[in-house]
This record gives sequence, structure tokens and C-alpha cells, in this order.
Amino acid sequence: QVQLVESGGGLVQPGGSLRLSCAASGSIFSINDMGWYRQAPGKQRELVAHIFNDGSTNYADSVKGRFTISRDNAKNTVYLQMNSLKPEDTAVYYCNAYIRVFGTPVNYWGQGTQVTVSS
Repeated sequence: QVQLVESGGGLVQPGGSLRLSCAASGSIFSINDMGWYRQAPGKQRELVAHIFNDGSTNYADSVKGRFTISRDNAKNTVYLQMNSLKPEDTAVYYCNAYIRVFGTPVNYWGQGTQVTVSS
């Protein structure tokens, strides 16, 4: 069984920083793409950042220049460094990954971690 477990969320003041981590565990053969999504109250879940197997990345326009996604393949972990946080970044952040146990990669989600930006 594969699990994605996020950590690092919390309450931070505007302008502050947080680092989210998401570790994949279980009977993993390989991990393809990984990413972070977020969902604010009353809104749809949206892509925040995505990192491909070759290390290339893409970001939502709203976080470009402030957030950085990275991954440690040896640890099956993806990170999201969030700087210059704004109140509009408040949301539940979800980790996402395409993981191959055997056969075709399957899309997995973490349970989510709350990020609140408020003074």
C-alpha cells in the first residue's frame, strides 16, 4: 500500500515562509511526476507547482517567484518552499504523485496540510 504524508503546514504571518514536505512510502517501484495542489474554502482545488522526473518544473502564475518545488528521489520526497506568503495563500495543501507499484503508474493524493497566512 502506498501512502503520501505531508508535513510542515501551520500558521504564519504575511511575508513569512513555510516549507512543506511530502514523503511517499510503501511498495514503490518508481515515482514519476510529483506536485502540490491547494484548495481554499469555497474554491476548487488548483495546481500550485509541479515537478517532472527530469527535474523540470512549472508553477501557477500566482506563486511564481515566491514558491519553489524540489524533490529528493532517494527519499521519495517532494518539497514546497513558500516565501513571501500572502493571506490569499491560505488553503489546504495537497501532495500529488504518479507512482508505479507495478504496471501503469497510479495517481495518489496525500491527506492535506493546512497553511494559514494571517496577522
